[in-house]
Amino acid sequence: MSEETPQPGDSQHEQVRAQHVSARVPESVSRGVFSTGVITMTGSSEFVIDFVQNIGPPASVAARIVMPHAVMPQFIDALNKNYDLYKERFGEPAQPPRPQNQGRRPSVQEIYDELKIPDEVLPGSYANGLMIGHTASEFKLDFLTNLFPNSAVSCRVFLSAPQVPRMLESLSTTYQQFAQRVQQQRQGQGPPQPDTTADPPPPTDVGGEPESGPDSDPPGAPDEQ
Repeated sequence: MSEETPQPGDSQHEQVRAQHVSARVPESVSRGVFSTGVITMTGSSEFVIDFVQNIGPPASVAARIVMPHAVMPQFIDALNKNYDLYKERFGEPAQPPRPQNQGRRPSVQEIYDELKIPDEVLPGSYANGLMIGHTASEFKLDFLTNLFPNSAVSCRVFLSAPQVPRMLESLSTTYQQFAQRVQQQRQGQGPPQPDTTADPPPPTDVGGEPESGPDSDPPGAPDEQ
């Protein structure tokens, strides 16, 4: 296992409520996975974020993150701030073309019927913190388990920079719908219902090529929840 520590003056990493100064990186997650789309699902006590890889058939779930409800708004805020830093340095990334309207949008069940989920990904990786880094071409998301006595990276995901605003859109929509259902429950309008949101366009329509530049940024400080 290796350790990553923040570097002074590193403007490419957003530090959010940093109390830990390092996170252990197990060899099994150090290489990371590349994702071209996101599906978010709301459970009774957690959000599930499936990072989909659809570069060539069959499309598959490359990583699954299990995140407590309370952590999601902090994740969205940290990613928004890091994306703002990216735009200040590199400008707005060119957005990939969206597919032409091809009729009825597939349901989430239909999407998952076409997705391959490896056995090692199926249980998911728990995360209650995050480190974010970026280069001119991609973002690196290190999902953390902040548990005593050490923080550790439970999953590492790479996204091309143009995918980030679409991911933010999906995450924000999911959380806003969840917050509305919680408010309705408090007002006696019934319990919140499970929800699933696909990163538009659906992962089965998302294409792309992995970026060639390595993610050589030094990491930021982890976000401890």
